[in-house]
Amino acid sequence: MEFKHIPVLLNEVLEGLEIKENGIYIDCTMGGGGHSAEILARLCPEGKLIGFDRDMDAISTCQKKFQGKENVTIIHANYKDAPQILRDMGITQVDGILIDLGVSSYQLDCAGRGFSIVNDGRLDMRMDKSQDFDAHYVVNNYSRERLIQILYRYGEEDNARRIVDNICKAREVKPIETTGQLREIIEASFPKKVIYGKGGVSKKTFQAIRIEVNEELDGLDQTLDDMIDLLKEGGRMAVITFHSLEDRIVKNVFKDNSTDCICPPKTPVCICGHRAKIKLVNKKPIMAGEGELKNNSRSSSAKLRVAKKI
Repeated sequence: MEFKHIPVLLNEVLEGLEIKENGIYIDCTMGGGGHSAEILARLCPEGKLIGFDRDMDAISTCQKKFQGKENVTIIHANYKDAPQILRDMGITQVDGILIDLGVSSYQLDCAGRGFSIVNDGRLDMRMDKSQDFDAHYVVNNYSRERLIQILYRYGEEDNARRIVDNICKAREVKPIETTGQLREIIEASFPKKVIYGKGGVSKKTFQAIRIEVNEELDGLDQTLDDMIDLLKEGGRMAVITFHSLEDRIVKNVFKDNSTDCICPPKTPVCICGHRAKIKLVNKKPIMAGEGELKNNSRSSSAKLRVAKKI
């Protein structure tokens, strides 16, 4: 299956980054290279694009897409390692950073990757297929208590206990091998009227397991802080999130870094010495417009936040 992905909020990202033709830009999650291609199209030969992705399918796709482009560097790595990798490359300041925290359409639609609720495949959900830890291990080996905690924390799933009890019963008989088997167990944990009324009742559980497998939220706040430090004065960072857990972290990091004093409210005199590093370009998240929603339903949950280094 070809790695295809429609870049979300593309025009809004390009506008938010205010691309300078000779600047250095970082795409932390290249995916199919949609955002990267448009950033590159706005750079002159002296400009530079450095792209990261932990998915080798994405890396292979982008290597072919940008073959012969001398001002593009593609790196197979988790974006959370990007600040250190860039420092090791001698890059201490950049003009713009894009982080798209979404799962690609390719990953969701390809049954073999084990993300899909619709297409049956082996439970996997690894963004980086070189790691051993996968969804099959989480579902079949985690304790009841730990699974419940994950579903509550990462899926905000109110029916977590019943779902996990049914998972535990099923795996006592035989291992849960596929996404289809897991979906059936989840759906059996809800009244039929809820399934038919709400539709995808499996989404929250699948999201929770995926976040656990890929450690998506671990260290996100620190990485954002490190990325902000990499920006030149006037440089911009654009972050796209797809669920409230991610967006809350980005919102709080941006808020802290755009505030001079972060002392408790009742402190009479500032003792923290904290100084703002960024200015919020948009105080409220930017959402997809009607046209994009018609062409790409997966953009409906996307939120874009942009900040400028001061």
